[in-house]
Amino acid sequence: NMNFLPGFWWSLPLVLVWATPPVTSSWWYMGAVGSSRVMCDNVPGLVSRQRQLCRRHPEAMLSIGRGVAAWTAECQHQFRRHRWDCNALERGQRLLGRVLLRSSRESAFVHAISSAGVVFAITRACSQGELKSCSCDPKKKGSAKDSKGHFDWGGCSDNIDYGIKFATAFVDAKERKGKDARALMNLHNNRAGRKAVKRFLKQECKCHGVSGSCTLRTCWLAMADFRKTGDYLWKKYNGAIQVVMNQDGTGFTVANKKFKKPTKNDLVYFESSPDYCIRDRDVGSLGTAGRVCNQTSRGMDSCEVMCCGRGYDTSRVSRMTKCECKFHWCCAVRCQDCLEVVDIHTCKAPKSAGWISRT
Repeated sequence: NMNFLPGFWWSLPLVLVWATPPVTSSWWYMGAVGSSRVMCDNVPGLVSRQRQLCRRHPEAMLSIGRGVAAWTAECQHQFRRHRWDCNALERGQRLLGRVLLRSSRESAFVHAISSAGVVFAITRACSQGELKSCSCDPKKKGSAKDSKGHFDWGGCSDNIDYGIKFATAFVDAKERKGKDARALMNLHNNRAGRKAVKRFLKQECKCHGVSGSCTLRTCWLAMADFRKTGDYLWKKYNGAIQVVMNQDGTGFTVANKKFKKPTKNDLVYFESSPDYCIRDRDVGSLGTAGRVCNQTSRGMDSCEVMCCGRGYDTSRVSRMTKCECKFHWCCAVRCQDCLEVVDIHTCKAPKSAGWISRT
């Protein structure tokens, strides 16, 4: 359930966000009939390097669009129980952009997961023959050996190196124009996201031989489901390391000497996160008024934490659920529809429910 308005691109300050436009959109029509220059020149916010890549690989922009859909859904899944839930828009406000203007842990996660989404989408498009500039991994040819013995490379190995190379060139282009602390932070987190996708590349094999014996094997490398990358980056978000710039401005050092130096796989951030309790445009917060909370939880989704101590309202609702499911030989599961009455708890709004205005 993406909170993107249909049919337009916009460029956030740090990452490109894309939503599939309707076929009636004029620039999309022009792009579809072959004028990639017209299409790419009408995308707002791209730097020159990104426009060059767009003109050279217009079909890749469609893949990036799918990558945006994947990382947005994953971000919202990972933050579904938190005060900030990775919703991009509300009443036309570009709140995700406000989050990215900060140097918080949320910004670090969004950079990592969005960079990973582009890698995943471009790599998948290569394997499916959708891009002219790449195909299956050309290095996975001939025979090889693993712990189970010899095998032949076959099938279509995901060309993760091309996906990483393209994502690096496209996503990092904006940050490379700047030399400030935020640019260095974003480049670090972008790279951590790309590395996370490659971390879950796995070898899959098919056995050949008499009665399916594995005397002969054909193997290939395949990316894991994007959820694995999301789960991994979520752990990195929870263990993100606060840093400060070193004296010569070329890198980071930990803000608290008690913590270890961040590795290339860690997420880093500079400033503490707001509490996201109330609606505040400047920090990209929708607040938690009206959010569903869990009365019995002791975690971040508990009514006490989610509602920031403001209390909550309870409403009783009826909903249809599947019940009394039975397995029938062979091979179906049949269920009945049951009416269930449940209590839904939603956070109360603060006394002043409007946007905070900083004037």
